[in-house]
Amino acid sequence: MDGGGQGVARRHGAVAEEDPDRHLGDRSGNEDDGGVDDEKAAAPPRRSRRVASLDVFRGLTVALMILVDGAGGEWPVIGHAPWNGCNLADFVMPFFLFIVGMAIPLSLKPELLPKANMQRIPDRGRAVRRVVLRTLKLLFWGILLQGGYSHAPDDLSYGVDMKHVRWCGILQRIALAYLVVAVLEIVTKNTKVQDQSSSGFSIFRMYFSQWIVACCILVIYLSLVYGIYVPDWDFRVSDVKDPNFGKILTVTCGTRGKLSPPCNAVGYIDRKVLGINHMYHKPAWRRHRACTDDSPHEGPFKNDAPAWCYAPFEPEGILSSLSAVLSTIIGVHYGHVLVHMKSHTDRLKQWSIMGITLLILGLTLHFSHAIPLNKQLYTFSYICVTAGAAGIVFCMFYFLVDILNLHYPFAPLQWTGMNAMLVYVMAAAGIFEGFLNGWYYEGTNNTLIYWVRKHVFVKVWHSTRVGILLYVLFAQILFWALVAGVLHRSRLYWKL
Repeated sequence: MDGGGQGVARRHGAVAEEDPDRHLGDRSGNEDDGGVDDEKAAAPPRRSRRVASLDVFRGLTVALMILVDGAGGEWPVIGHAPWNGCNLADFVMPFFLFIVGMAIPLSLKPELLPKANMQRIPDRGRAVRRVVLRTLKLLFWGILLQGGYSHAPDDLSYGVDMKHVRWCGILQRIALAYLVVAVLEIVTKNTKVQDQSSSGFSIFRMYFSQWIVACCILVIYLSLVYGIYVPDWDFRVSDVKDPNFGKILTVTCGTRGKLSPPCNAVGYIDRKVLGINHMYHKPAWRRHRACTDDSPHEGPFKNDAPAWCYAPFEPEGILSSLSAVLSTIIGVHYGHVLVHMKSHTDRLKQWSIMGITLLILGLTLHFSHAIPLNKQLYTFSYICVTAGAAGIVFCMFYFLVDILNLHYPFAPLQWTGMNAMLVYVMAAAGIFEGFLNGWYYEGTNNTLIYWVRKHVFVKVWHSTRVGILLYVLFAQILFWALVAGVLHRSRLYWKL
């Protein structure tokens, strides 16, 4: 593939432009955020350049999502942590949010007028309308794929009772974070040209208002998490396969400031606002050691399992999504560094310092037992650790892909990242496998998908765990990377 057309601009060159919703899509051209100036119209057209390392990072994140969804059940270290802690799956959502944030300033960066010392002020109204439209598209796909309407890939039925539709999910959280941070970037954008290459702190000062908003979000989150009183609550068991189906169970709390599974303010707010019927009915805490002897694997509940083990919990709920916005704001800062600093060395220095600092801060909070790492609650320590890890991983890709120009080894990830929405829907959401499973022979468990998984992978390796892992790696991740590569050569992308 053409590495020159995909890479970031070389030292002292123009910074690559990136579309704000490239975290789950691609665009075949560039859109202007405002009117066209006469001088700009007279200037020769400038070829759009992409940040290849950001595409690679996005592709890696999509691949991780497919991996944890497909093999997390057999490999608990890959799946979500039952409660406190951080497994591989717990990095996926923060990575997505970080990438969304980093793409925003690259897309909304006003272009320089050829003969002026001022940047063109963008049409903020038009930019906000575009952001809102893309947010609505993400919400639509999120509710359709994760709200309960689609039962793919194993269940061939479709449809959802509106009394039990799940309003929150992965795409919904991404949509919320994108909306808040993109609008914040639009309304706080500085219109003057400033050379920020000499000082990293000058970028913080330039976007000081965004960090004020971030601090306000953190204060609100911490105040609610530690200040809200959580009373006792009850629920009706809705799992028809559970022996307690239909029973009303009571969870005893009567406390505030707790971060335990049953008595945290995050779940309390979701139960009050969303309603318990609209929450996720298979939370990761079902694998908690208090619930099952098979922990960290999923298994039958203990006879004396506490009542909350049977209850729903929304991992992408309201309060946790509020704190998740901070992951996107941190990503925006990385995008600002890319926009304002022209030296590879300066960029890597700023990114590395912030990434390592966040990582150390988050781990210190966790191991000092001040604030535990918890994806379900999206705690501050979790934000720091995952955002720091995202920054370090991006630095690695930036050095290898955009500086050393090692495009070919990472081409499959780059193709996936450039058509991420397609790969997410078809592979991670199981739509393609659900389509193939619809063509069965004699029984619904006798399909091409089941045959390939069983005979090509599981039986060959004489291990269900290894076979499923290899099936996900090759028949899903690699397969869709190659499909994305073919589509890339044809310039076909799923646009939002």
